[in-house]
Parts: sequence; C-alpha cells; structure tokens
Amino acid sequence: MPHAERGEGVVDEYGPYVLAERAVWADLATQMPVALTAETLARVRSRLDTIDLEQVREVYLPLTELIRLYVEYTGHLYRSTHDFLNVSERRTPFVIGVAGSVAVGKSTTSRLLVELLAQLPGRPRVDLVTTDGFLHPNAELERRGIMDRKGFPESYDRRALLQFVMDVKSGAERVEAPVYSHLDYNIVPGRTIVVERPDILIMEGLNVLQPARAEHDPGLSLAVSDFFDFSVFVDAEESLIKTWFLERFMTLRQTAFQDERSFFRMFTAMSEHDARNWGSQVWDTINGPNLRQNIAPTRDRATAILVKGANHAVEAIRIRKV
Repeated sequence: MPHAERGEGVVDEYGPYVLAERAVWADLATQMPVALTAETLARVRSRLDTIDLEQVREVYLPLTELIRLYVEYTGHLYRSTHDFLNVSERRTPFVIGVAGSVAVGKSTTSRLLVELLAQLPGRPRVDLVTTDGFLHPNAELERRGIMDRKGFPESYDRRALLQFVMDVKSGAERVEAPVYSHLDYNIVPGRTIVVERPDILIMEGLNVLQPARAEHDPGLSLAVSDFFDFSVFVDAEESLIKTWFLERFMTLRQTAFQDERSFFRMFTAMSEHDARNWGSQVWDTINGPNLRQNIAPTRDRATAILVKGANHAVEAIRIRKV
C-alpha cells in the first residue's frame, strides 16, 4: 500500500491538539530499526495487551522520535539558559509522565518507551518509577477511612511524591522511591528504588497529570506534572477499559491470585459468576468514578494522547501544538 506524503492526513483542528490517524502517524517515522526481540516485547507487554512489532513500528517509533526532539531542544534551552546566567551545572534528567486509567495499558507503554528511548543516539540511561510506591500504606488508608478509595488522589502521599520529582529535577545524585507490592497490595516496608541521575526518567501513574489541588493539600502550590518535560496519556472509551479490567481480573484470578501470599487469593474460591460480579462492582464504585472524576479530566494536560480501540491497539494519536 502506498504511503501518504509526510504530513498528509494530519488534521489540524481548532484547538490545542493535532490529530493523526495511525496510518498517517506511522509515516512520520524515519527508518530507525526496531531493535526489539520477541522476548523483550513479551516481557514489557502487560497481560492481555495485544501490542506487536507492527504497532511498535507504527505507533511507538514515531513517538520515540518526537520525544527525542523534545530531549534535544530541552537540552539546547538548558545550555543556553546556563550560558546566559554564566553558571555551569550538569543537565538534570528529562522527565516523562505517563498517565491513564487502570487496565488501559499505561504500564506497557511506559516499559516499551524505556526500551526504545534507551536505543537513541548516545544510549541514554532510562529509569522507570511508578507512583504506586507513593500510595499511603494500607494501615494509614484504613486510619483515614479511605481504603476503598485506593488510587484516588487523596490515597497518595503527594508531598513525598512531589519532593521525589523535585529532587530528581534539582539534580540530586541519589533519590529513593518506596516500593509497592501488587502481591501484598501494600507498600513494602524498608524497600526502595534508587534513582541516580538517569538521562531520562519515566513517571507512570493514574494521577501524574493532576494539577495542584489546594483544597486537598493546603499550602502546596506545585504538582508533579509541573516538572514534566513531556507527557503521554493512554486513552480509550470507558466501556472498553471496563471490559479490559474485567478480563484482566478474571485472568489474574487463575494465575497470580493463586499464590498463597496474594492479597486477592480469596477471590479464587468464588464462582466465576460471583467473581465477575465483584470485579464489575469494583469498577462501578471505585475505578470508574476515579477515571471520570480525576483521571480523564487531566487528559488534555498531556503532550501526546494515544487513543486505543476495541482490540487494545492505538488507532489515533493527538499531539499538543507547540
């Protein structure tokens, strides 16, 4: 099939974004090879995600190239600013935020970007930190009476999360982040992830694009997203995301939940009907409201929006106008 002319079919709407259908977006990439093996792709792909090498080439290579442009021009601005100020300091990490609902595929997107960005010229060092580690421990959530709002903005230690990103962008040589266990459904006491001045840091989480919210954090005028150099929102219709959530839940019930240490082992004893009803209730009372109230409203704060269709594949890309 013949390729479109570069830029042909890109819709320049009246608004802050340019919309490109996937076929047109794919043509924006150069001939950068996909140096990913099937094993690597299987490792970074989340359960039930259908991403393949074709989608990597057509969606994620152009996105990687766009991020490369942002990295280069951000570096140029950094050097020019420091020349103007007559100061000499090592460049701080380029920080990327990746946001989206539970089960939409943001973890796959984040891990894939780690692999692709690390192949850019100069072989930059790329780290990934998820905001799960900044959730309050279960005991604290219980004390506050918000255990059933886990994943909502108020369930995070937002001051600690903000301090972490500020330290990274300030050029601290070593910054630590707490570790979250999906097996225990809780923070792991005494364990941390160490970030030591990577070239690029990816921050993945439900609410990473949230603006500062003075009503929840009096005196806190900054948000994590204020320190992002680029951001990605993984988007889809809520009905699709709910379907993916239920599919993942039912799959985990037959796999990870079977582990005797799993917080969710109780659900393996349920009938399939009861388990599916419970999963649907979790969506309707927790994940769905969180998506509508807190996550989806931050979508238009992103630099890039990846729009997924029914088969979990990205069908269109929206890029904020510069």
